Amino acid sequence: MPIICTANSQSDLAGIILLQQENHASNVSEEEKKEQGFVMVQHQLADLENFSKYAPQVILKEGDIVGGYLLAMPKSLRETVPMLKPMFQQIDQITYAGKSLQNANYLVVGQVCVGKDFRGKGYIDQLFKEYRNTFEGTYDYAITEIVTTNSRSIGAHLRAGFEIIHTFQDEFQEWNIVLWDWTKES
Repeated sequence: MPIICTANSQSDLAGIILLQQENHASNVSEEEKKEQGFVMVQHQLADLENFSKYAPQVILKEGDIVGGYLLAMPKSLRETVPMLKPMFQQIDQITYAGKSLQNANYLVVGQVCVGKDFRGKGYIDQLFKEYRNTFEGTYDYAITEIVTTNSRSIGAHLRAGFEIIHTFQDEFQEWNIVLWDWTKES
Protein backbone atom coordinates (compact mmCIF):
# COMPACT_ATOMS: atom_id res chain seq x y z
CA MET A 1 0.00 0.00 0.00
CA PRO A 2 1.50 3.36 -1.02
CA ILE A 3 2.16 5.95 1.67
CA ILE A 4 2.65 9.71 1.61
CA CYS A 5 5.70 10.74 3.64
CA THR A 6 8.83 12.85 3.41
CA ALA A 7 11.97 11.67 1.68
CA ASN A 8 14.42 10.48 4.31
CA SER A 9 17.18 8.76 2.40
CA GLN A 10 19.51 9.09 -0.55
CA SER A 11 17.49 6.30 -2.17
CA ASP A 12 14.29 8.37 -1.90
CA LEU A 13 15.99 11.35 -3.58
CA ALA A 14 17.38 9.09 -6.30
CA GLY A 15 13.84 7.77 -6.84
CA ILE A 16 12.62 11.32 -7.37
CA ILE A 17 15.32 11.87 -10.01
CA LEU A 18 14.37 8.64 -11.80
CA LEU A 19 10.67 9.55 -11.87
CA GLN A 20 11.55 13.05 -13.01
CA GLN A 21 13.58 11.70 -15.94
CA GLU A 22 10.76 9.35 -16.98
CA ASN A 23 8.28 12.24 -17.07
CA HIS A 24 10.45 15.02 -18.46
CA ALA A 25 9.00 16.82 -21.50
CA SER A 26 11.87 15.51 -23.63
CA ASN A 27 10.99 11.89 -22.79
CA VAL A 28 7.22 11.80 -23.31
CA SER A 29 5.18 11.91 -26.52
CA GLU A 30 3.10 14.92 -27.51
CA GLU A 31 -0.06 12.90 -26.89
CA GLU A 32 1.11 11.92 -23.40
CA LYS A 33 2.06 15.53 -22.62
CA LYS A 34 -1.46 16.60 -23.50
CA GLU A 35 -3.25 13.81 -21.64
CA GLN A 36 -0.96 13.14 -18.66
CA GLY A 37 1.22 16.21 -18.18
CA PHE A 38 4.99 16.46 -17.92
CA VAL A 39 7.79 18.10 -15.97
CA MET A 40 10.14 20.76 -17.32
CA VAL A 41 13.12 21.00 -14.97
CA GLN A 42 15.70 18.25 -14.57
CA HIS A 43 17.29 18.47 -11.15
CA GLN A 44 20.51 16.88 -10.10
CA LEU A 45 20.75 14.75 -6.97
CA ALA A 46 22.85 17.51 -5.41
CA ASP A 47 19.96 19.97 -5.97
CA LEU A 48 17.55 17.75 -4.05
CA GLU A 49 20.07 17.19 -1.28
CA ASN A 50 20.46 20.96 -1.00
CA PHE A 51 16.68 21.57 -1.00
CA SER A 52 16.29 18.90 1.68
CA LYS A 53 18.68 20.70 4.03
CA TYR A 54 16.05 23.44 4.28
CA ALA A 55 12.74 21.67 3.66
CA PRO A 56 11.66 18.04 3.39
CA GLN A 57 10.53 16.65 0.05
CA VAL A 58 7.05 15.11 0.11
CA ILE A 59 6.83 11.76 -1.68
CA LEU A 60 4.45 8.94 -2.53
CA LYS A 61 6.21 5.69 -1.81
CA GLU A 62 5.37 2.02 -2.20
CA GLY A 63 8.07 -0.17 -0.72
CA ASP A 64 11.32 1.18 -2.14
CA ILE A 65 9.62 2.76 -5.17
CA VAL A 66 9.01 6.51 -5.31
CA GLY A 67 5.71 6.78 -7.16
CA GLY A 68 5.25 10.52 -6.84
CA TYR A 69 6.74 13.65 -5.35
CA LEU A 70 6.11 17.28 -4.52
CA LEU A 71 9.35 19.21 -4.20
CA ALA A 72 9.95 22.03 -1.75
CA MET A 73 12.45 24.73 -2.62
CA PRO A 74 12.99 27.69 -0.28
CA LYS A 75 13.29 30.97 -2.18
CA SER A 76 16.70 31.46 -0.56
CA LEU A 77 17.94 28.86 -3.09
CA ARG A 78 16.68 30.87 -6.05
CA GLU A 79 20.11 31.06 -7.69
CA THR A 80 20.71 27.30 -7.62
CA VAL A 81 18.41 26.28 -10.51
CA PRO A 82 19.18 28.48 -13.55
CA MET A 83 15.96 27.55 -15.39
CA LEU A 84 13.91 29.05 -12.53
CA LYS A 85 15.59 32.46 -12.48
CA PRO A 86 13.00 34.04 -14.84
CA MET A 87 10.22 32.81 -12.55
CA PHE A 88 11.83 34.45 -9.54
CA GLN A 89 12.31 37.68 -11.50
CA GLN A 90 8.59 37.65 -12.33
CA ILE A 91 7.56 36.86 -8.75
CA ASP A 92 9.63 39.81 -7.50
CA GLN A 93 7.46 42.13 -9.63
CA ILE A 94 4.05 40.73 -8.60
CA THR A 95 1.75 42.29 -6.04
CA TYR A 96 -0.66 39.87 -4.35
CA ALA A 97 -3.34 40.94 -1.86
CA GLY A 98 -1.86 44.44 -1.90
CA LYS A 99 1.66 43.27 -1.01
CA SER A 100 4.80 42.76 -3.05
CA LEU A 101 5.78 39.11 -3.29
CA GLN A 102 9.47 40.03 -3.41
CA ASN A 103 9.70 39.99 0.37
CA ALA A 104 6.82 37.61 1.03
CA ASN A 105 7.23 34.47 3.09
CA TYR A 106 6.76 31.77 0.45
CA LEU A 107 7.99 28.34 -0.54
CA VAL A 108 8.46 27.32 -4.16
CA VAL A 109 6.83 24.14 -5.34
CA GLY A 110 9.93 22.86 -7.10
CA GLN A 111 7.89 20.38 -9.12
CA VAL A 112 5.10 17.81 -8.76
CA CYS A 113 4.85 14.46 -10.48
CA VAL A 114 2.93 11.20 -10.07
CA GLY A 115 4.25 8.13 -11.89
CA LYS A 116 2.19 6.34 -14.52
CA ASP A 117 1.38 3.35 -12.31
CA PHE A 118 0.01 5.63 -9.57
CA ARG A 119 -2.13 8.03 -11.61
CA GLY A 120 -5.88 8.30 -11.37
CA LYS A 121 -6.00 7.19 -7.73
CA GLY A 122 -6.12 10.56 -5.98
CA TYR A 123 -2.48 10.58 -4.92
CA ILE A 124 -1.81 14.05 -6.32
CA ASP A 125 -4.43 15.48 -3.98
CA GLN A 126 -2.91 13.58 -1.06
CA LEU A 127 0.55 14.91 -1.92
CA PHE A 128 -0.77 18.48 -1.95
CA LYS A 129 -2.58 17.94 1.36
CA GLU A 130 0.58 16.62 3.02
CA TYR A 131 2.60 19.47 1.52
CA ARG A 132 0.30 22.04 3.08
CA ASN A 133 0.25 20.18 6.40
CA THR A 134 4.05 20.14 6.39
CA PHE A 135 4.68 23.77 5.48
CA GLU A 136 1.71 26.04 6.17
CA GLY A 137 2.84 26.94 9.69
CA THR A 138 6.18 28.12 8.32
CA TYR A 139 5.20 29.80 5.03
CA ASP A 140 2.29 32.02 4.00
CA TYR A 141 2.22 30.86 0.38
CA ALA A 142 3.31 28.14 -2.00
CA ILE A 143 4.22 29.49 -5.44
CA THR A 144 5.30 27.89 -8.69
CA GLU A 145 5.13 28.29 -12.43
CA ILE A 146 3.47 25.95 -14.90
CA VAL A 147 3.90 26.06 -18.65
CA THR A 148 0.47 27.04 -20.03
CA THR A 149 0.31 23.99 -22.32
CA ASN A 150 0.40 21.64 -19.30
CA SER A 151 -3.34 21.65 -18.62
CA ARG A 152 -3.16 18.51 -16.47
CA SER A 153 -0.78 20.20 -14.03
CA ILE A 154 -2.72 23.47 -14.05
CA GLY A 155 -5.90 21.56 -13.22
CA ALA A 156 -4.27 19.68 -10.34
CA HIS A 157 -2.85 22.89 -8.87
CA LEU A 158 -6.17 24.75 -9.15
CA ARG A 159 -8.00 21.81 -7.54
CA ALA A 160 -5.55 21.93 -4.62
CA GLY A 161 -6.25 25.60 -4.01
CA PHE A 162 -3.74 27.48 -6.15
CA GLU A 163 -4.83 30.46 -8.22
CA ILE A 164 -3.24 31.85 -11.36
CA ILE A 165 -1.83 35.24 -10.41
CA HIS A 166 0.36 36.06 -13.41
CA THR A 167 1.14 34.89 -16.94
CA PHE A 168 4.35 35.67 -18.78
CA GLN A 169 6.28 34.70 -21.88
CA ASP A 170 9.97 33.84 -21.74
CA GLU A 171 12.10 33.24 -24.82
CA PHE A 172 10.71 29.71 -25.19
CA GLN A 173 7.11 29.52 -23.95
CA GLU A 174 4.29 30.97 -21.91
CA TRP A 175 4.02 30.35 -18.16
CA ASN A 176 1.40 30.74 -15.46
CA ILE A 177 2.59 31.68 -11.99
CA VAL A 178 0.26 30.12 -9.45
CA LEU A 179 -0.03 30.82 -5.74
CA TRP A 180 -1.62 28.85 -2.90
CA ASP A 181 -2.52 31.23 -0.10
CA TRP A 182 -2.13 29.40 3.21
CA THR A 183 -3.20 32.45 5.20
CA LYS A 184 -6.76 31.74 4.07
CA GLU A 185 -8.81 28.96 5.62
CA SER A 186 -8.64 25.68 3.73
